[in-house]
Amino acid sequence: MIRSLSLVGWIGLWMNLARPLVAGDWPQILGPTRSGVAASDERIATQWGGVLPTVWSRRVGAGYAGIVVSEGRAVLFHRLNEEEVVECLEAATGKPLWRAAHPITFQPQVGNDNGPRATPAIAGNKVVTYGAAGALTCYELATGRELWRKSTHKDFQATEGYFGAGSSPLILGDRVIVNVGGKKQAAGVVAFSLTSGETLWQRVADDASYSSPVVMTSNEQTIAIVITRLKCVGLMVEDGTEVFNVPFGARGPTVNGAAPVVLGDRIFLTSSYGVGSLSGQLTFPTFQTDYSSGEFFASQYATPVPYEGMLLGLDGRDDIPPADLKCIDPVKKRVLWSEQSFGYGTQILVDGKLVLLKTNGELVLVQPDLTAYDERGRVTVLSGETRALPALSNGLLYVRDDQELKCVDLRAPRKAAR
Repeated sequence: MIRSLSLVGWIGLWMNLARPLVAGDWPQILGPTRSGVAASDERIATQWGGVLPTVWSRRVGAGYAGIVVSEGRAVLFHRLNEEEVVECLEAATGKPLWRAAHPITFQPQVGNDNGPRATPAIAGNKVVTYGAAGALTCYELATGRELWRKSTHKDFQATEGYFGAGSSPLILGDRVIVNVGGKKQAAGVVAFSLTSGETLWQRVADDASYSSPVVMTSNEQTIAIVITRLKCVGLMVEDGTEVFNVPFGARGPTVNGAAPVVLGDRIFLTSSYGVGSLSGQLTFPTFQTDYSSGEFFASQYATPVPYEGMLLGLDGRDDIPPADLKCIDPVKKRVLWSEQSFGYGTQILVDGKLVLLKTNGELVLVQPDLTAYDERGRVTVLSGETRALPALSNGLLYVRDDQELKCVDLRAPRKAAR
């Protein structure tokens, strides 16, 4: 039987889920609704010239964790020498507001980047980070005061994987849901209290992935959708009751990186390494798989974004070209158009436009269309390897590579006063 949250708890959770998207906040990975879609009142220029204005910039350390923004504060999570560092900045100017740091000795099994990969998450006056060695930490957003800290890899006997922990936490009400990977303790997915850090529930005997959990509702139930190492599970947010469990992933040197995509009552999953894509429908409590195909669409770690019932995304890998930008019908398993050898990167949808940040530092503006590729601008904004997801707040785009963080102005140029 599914237990009930207090009335106050459920009201708070549903206010978070149902509130309209308002410009100014990008509080978690993939934006306000964790879908890669910006708030409906965000506005950006329709055409780009040869240069986009840089509002401010600064040096950064190692890691691929994206920036998050809430109520005028931007949070940067990176590694400097032998410390994982959280910095809160004034979003409009880059002015430092506070800094917190913890020592770390982590080194990845694969690659050279030893920084954090998980994008922080903000809820109210709290920000939660998840470090490469599994340190889950909650800070007060206004001051940087540490509220609690958990060593998830130690507490749940989780392995670090190829690149360390890299799945971004999901905050819903007082629950912080984390893709921990404590397979031996049936703690593949763990819910912590946002208030205290206490473990509220743990489920799933599987290792972690690099895919970040998302949320969906079905039959008035709130469900966390989580891709682990070798499966996708639907878990009740309240107590972790398993709704569905389907195989997804492959053994060997593979990872699942893209987040699940929720389209109404349907879920779309994608991964490279011969896994491909899976589409299914949840009619609570039954999940029915439409198809599982290794050939249709396979994105290494970039999550496709929804557009008019279709998906816009990158089919291919960052490390092994080519990668094609495609518009697909995920239900009918049909490619509507494809821009061959576009290159790899990440994408967000804002003001009815697709903004893509390629791993070579190019920023590309595309006018979404269901029939053809329509590019409207292309500007190089970074010079280094660019894998961190961008964030968009009040028309300002926050992008980083392995050396620099930039705040780039995407707003339409203001007309001079007469």
